[in-house]
Amino acid sequence: MYLCNIEVKSMNEVIAQINDMLWGYVLIVALIACGLWFTWRTHFVQFRMVGEMVRLLTDGVIPPQDKKRNVSSFQAFAISVATRVGTGNLAGVATAIAIGGPGSVFWMWVIALIGSATAFVESTLAQLFKQRHRYHFIGGPAYYIWQGLHNRWMSYLFAVLITITFGLSYNSIQSNTICGAMQRAFGWSPLWVGIFLSVLALFIVFGGIHRIARFSAVIVPLMAIGYFLLAIVIILMNIDQIPHVMKVIVTSAFGLDQAVGGGLGVTMMNGIKRGLFSNEAGEGSAPNVAATASVTHPVKQGLIQALGVFTDTLLVCSCTAFIILISGLYQVPGLNGIALTQSALQSEIGSWGPVFIAIAILLFAFSSIIGNYYYGEANIHFMTKNPYVLTVYRLSSGGIMVMFGALATLELVWNLGDLCMALLTACNLVAIIVLGRYAFRLLDDYRAQKKAGVKDPVFHRHQIPELENELECWE
Repeated sequence: MYLCNIEVKSMNEVIAQINDMLWGYVLIVALIACGLWFTWRTHFVQFRMVGEMVRLLTDGVIPPQDKKRNVSSFQAFAISVATRVGTGNLAGVATAIAIGGPGSVFWMWVIALIGSATAFVESTLAQLFKQRHRYHFIGGPAYYIWQGLHNRWMSYLFAVLITITFGLSYNSIQSNTICGAMQRAFGWSPLWVGIFLSVLALFIVFGGIHRIARFSAVIVPLMAIGYFLLAIVIILMNIDQIPHVMKVIVTSAFGLDQAVGGGLGVTMMNGIKRGLFSNEAGEGSAPNVAATASVTHPVKQGLIQALGVFTDTLLVCSCTAFIILISGLYQVPGLNGIALTQSALQSEIGSWGPVFIAIAILLFAFSSIIGNYYYGEANIHFMTKNPYVLTVYRLSSGGIMVMFGALATLELVWNLGDLCMALLTACNLVAIIVLGRYAFRLLDDYRAQKKAGVKDPVFHRHQIPELENELECWE
């Protein structure tokens, strides 16, 4: 746009340039460095304790008298997966491949493998510093920054950033993707789809965390398994193409094949950005739900949340990537986002492919909307007890921003999301680097108890004397 012969850049262009600066020079290095450090310091916890992660999903059952008050480990896992398994898996992967080439998939895998150690640390800290709120637990980075670092301004900064990022910005991305999928599959107007989503979202968010937990615990496993099984069928139908697909991913990842994508830097940046948007490792979001679980030791929920990163990226994101790469449609100019995923599936299973994706993205993305909302609610409670503030937030998150996403452009909502994600992640990484020593001590204690034959390790706050007065939930 030009004004008096002076070029005036649109808001979307300005945000995109800021994102390139943040992601190109700062966060990629920080995320990889932190992931490697936590992997080394925890003695490769994400690989050595996979069996324990799976076992813990059915462990830690809440006592009967507490079932109506607290959230189980599995419910907390389901809520966090609900926010992870969504638009990032179907539209985000497609965007990364369309812009950065097939090699973006490799860097998504890398950030998931090392980032799961980061997810373990942040969720363990969330459990350690959680607090009681009425009849259930509440916590997250804002709480461990305040209690662990005693830094009030930084804790409030995080609370504001995550409320804006998840409750507002990310919900517009989810809504935008749902509306795009519905319009392509059925020709439905984004306006009417947006109105429907807003009404449904408001109904659920005004029901509180327990309604969210019940909804997520039922819908998330079903939709993830269904999509995964369909992808496996498509992969098996095209099993002879898998060696070629893997070769394309690896060669493109290191800049050896730049037929698609803008170079090694663009490939890495898009893979890591979309990987982080999808699995949230290090972003500081999943710890808000991890803190709500009722467990006997903080490490338990840390392990379960690390498993969520694997579930999201190594399974669901890979499914989408293989479908797109098998179809070859990622090389078609202008085909991007959810439209690329729908077209790829249509090329494999016929005309009902876009319809299936439209239904799947409705379930995936809508579960993300309600999970995203809770992240903001937990931090609203941290900042203020005023019920009117929470009401305004609920209306904004479930209503206004869902409608904004329905009517805004794909580029604008994704650029806004990337900017918010960058600022949020930077704030959380600083905190967990400083506080990580407590997660390491807890992991050592957990392993020692298991080695001594204790089937169900238990933590008491006196085991960390310098924090004994800060840990109200670990009598």
